[in-house]
Amino acid sequence: MVSHSLSETAGREASKSATTLEWSRRYSRGIAITDLLVLIWVVFGVQIAWLGIDSKLATNANDLRLSYTGISVLIIVLWMAALGIWDTRGDRVIGVGSPEYRRVADASGRIFGLVAIAAYLLHVELARGYVLIAFPIGILVLLASRWMWRQWLVAQRRQGKYSARVLLVGSTSSVLHFARLFERSPEAGYRVLGASVSNGHVGTLPGSSIHSFGGFNDLSGALAQTGADTVVITSADDLPPERVRELSWSLEPGRQHLVVAPSLTDIGGPRIHTRPVQGLPLIHVETPTYEGRKLYTKRAFDIVGSAALITVLSPLLLILALTVKFGSPGPVLFRQERVGLNGAPFHMIKFRSMVVDAEERLQAISSLDRLEGNDVLFKMKDDPRVTRIGRVMRRFSLDELTQLFNVFAGDMSLVGPRPPLQREVQRYDSRVHRRFLVKPGMTGLWQVSGRSNLSWEDSVRLDLFYVENWSLVGDVLILWKTLRAVAASEGAY
Repeated sequence: MVSHSLSETAGREASKSATTLEWSRRYSRGIAITDLLVLIWVVFGVQIAWLGIDSKLATNANDLRLSYTGISVLIIVLWMAALGIWDTRGDRVIGVGSPEYRRVADASGRIFGLVAIAAYLLHVELARGYVLIAFPIGILVLLASRWMWRQWLVAQRRQGKYSARVLLVGSTSSVLHFARLFERSPEAGYRVLGASVSNGHVGTLPGSSIHSFGGFNDLSGALAQTGADTVVITSADDLPPERVRELSWSLEPGRQHLVVAPSLTDIGGPRIHTRPVQGLPLIHVETPTYEGRKLYTKRAFDIVGSAALITVLSPLLLILALTVKFGSPGPVLFRQERVGLNGAPFHMIKFRSMVVDAEERLQAISSLDRLEGNDVLFKMKDDPRVTRIGRVMRRFSLDELTQLFNVFAGDMSLVGPRPPLQREVQRYDSRVHRRFLVKPGMTGLWQVSGRSNLSWEDSVRLDLFYVENWSLVGDVLILWKTLRAVAASEGAY
């Protein structure tokens, strides 16, 4: 009876797998059609707006009359070819975010250079405005269309569709660890269907809903029963190199794939480089640096950004100050000592959102059942010390706008780890002190990943990931996501 049930389940899974084998191809075709429509609209749109429909141009060599319409068609064909040659629609690139966008921009930039060089060598007098407008607009609209496709794909993957069907292979602990990671990030496109563990366990793995199909002796059978198309080796130490190679040979080319997860966590992609040595892929991990040009660039970004925001938001800051002043007795600003760069203390300023004696009342309420969070951070969803005006400001993080002056003064950065209190630092593990290698930020990964709803471990993991992998481009993305998180007003209290 059990065997019959498993066979039926396997049949259903295999059927589902058969219907989803072509999803990446269908998705790529959809993107290709969108790319073509975008390029036709942009290139011909710029031509008509700048030059008209029947414009001609002449070469200096033989006075050959060429049509801009023909040139536009040629540019579109070359542009589409470049997007294909640079694999911007490949199943290993689509839906992964920034690598896809970088390839689109790279391919487009190369076509721009090729057109410029060809025009120079052939003495074709192309209108500068036509070229200089068409390519930048084309790249921007292409990236926007890819972003919209990405949002659709993420929505589909959260429903379990358009994802790799995964069989996890490794130790029980590593299998459970990766299963949790994939469950937390469905947008990554990995849907776990089962596992094969080193201890040969058959049945549901402890503390999970994942079914284990035994050990490593019959991985082909486990693939057949689950209908998986991707094998993820979660701990390569449990499998000798020869066994991994044999496993890769046993997979069906083009339909089944092998992924080997290294024993690295929270490492950003740009820091990882692979170098093959005698068939062995060695992974080089660059150590993070906290000095030099990157820091000067970050500081310049903070100065310009904070000064611009203070100027633009000055009317709002004045309104908030008056609201706090007349909303409850006490000063407008609240100054609190926090720990910053290299563990040095500084005074962070915020609009006062609590009653004046909030610090004195902390001990009285810290043991209430309404306490949210963990052993280190004090977080209460309905803190009785918060004023009525303060509750509104906290919901949209308006009380933190005055930290722009901390950023301008150099005590904080626009983006960075959360600035902790001294009493929190005293309870840190030694690893958590790495967050002091960079300045604390007004916002950060913790702000755009759940805010006050995060557990202590998740807060630490996000802060340390930022410290190890920060970049200026990453800071801009975090600032953009912060606007969306604040607008949603989720997890703030």
